[in-house]
Amino acid sequence: MPLAFVTGATGFLGLNLVERLAAGGWDIVAYHRASSDLKHLGRLPVRRTVGDLADRAALEAGMPPGADAVFHCAANTSMWRRRRAEQWHDNVHGTEAVLAAARARSAKRFVHVSTASVYGHGHGTITEDSPPLGARSAMGYARSKGAAEAAVKRAAAEGLAAVILNPGHIVGRYDAHNWGRMIRMVERGTVPGVPPGGGSFCHATAVADALIAAAQHGRPGRNYLLGGADARFLDVFAVIGRLTGKSVPKRAMPAFAIKLYARALTAIAAVTGREPDITPDIADIVTGDTRLDCRRAVEELGFRRASLEIMLEDAYLWMKGEGLL
Repeated sequence: MPLAFVTGATGFLGLNLVERLAAGGWDIVAYHRASSDLKHLGRLPVRRTVGDLADRAALEAGMPPGADAVFHCAANTSMWRRRRAEQWHDNVHGTEAVLAAARARSAKRFVHVSTASVYGHGHGTITEDSPPLGARSAMGYARSKGAAEAAVKRAAAEGLAAVILNPGHIVGRYDAHNWGRMIRMVERGTVPGVPPGGGSFCHATAVADALIAAAQHGRPGRNYLLGGADARFLDVFAVIGRLTGKSVPKRAMPAFAIKLYARALTAIAAVTGREPDITPDIADIVTGDTRLDCRRAVEELGFRRASLEIMLEDAYLWMKGEGLL
């Protein structure tokens, strides 16, 4: 029975991964903070160990020796500039600590979940050979994930069998915050407008399967982009409207209006201390339209593209079953 150590196991992607690992007969050790919500992880067949993401001692104590794969899914995805110091601690120092623990405990493979954001947010199609822009990005999330990726590549150059996956917009069950929040807004009729951009969307289940494939036969030191369904945000909201039976906007808001709205909410947040729903970083993402060429993942990992309808229906039915709508 292969053995997996998973960080971020209580998160959206981590839960999808644990579910797929369990279906494949893996022995799973899940690492999480003491404050993590264990409602969903508690339903899955895992052993649990607790500690801070950047605590190397706790990681080494919880990580079994000789794990077949360490899956590093944990990340701080905040888009609020006020959380950047915390985000750097989690994404950069946390990745360095997990890498060090994996090497100390002689893990056979290391699979790192990065993001397509390290290649920037603009207009056009990117491949794994596109120049990484994360290190000089104005976006804290992209910059921290770029630095984390650099640490993984250094470890790979030094002999760790490490593989990096760069998904686009992930959609699927266990998501109550990202696209789940959009579904909830459509259900309640509170969508203020649809942004004018678009991007590449991937099904959470397919991403989880790609992670497992990367652990088994991904090429060390390589990046794999994960996209699948290229669409405008208007198309996404149209599908959500059909699923929920609710009306959605037919035209997109102008980019300048989205950016002004984000700045206004951020100014209010500076007074209230509550993270805004839309920040300038989010506005930059949703007014861009970056598409991902994921042929490498298809050819080398067997990555499965899914339609918007399949992934959004999965997310919608899960939220409905959990009483979140």
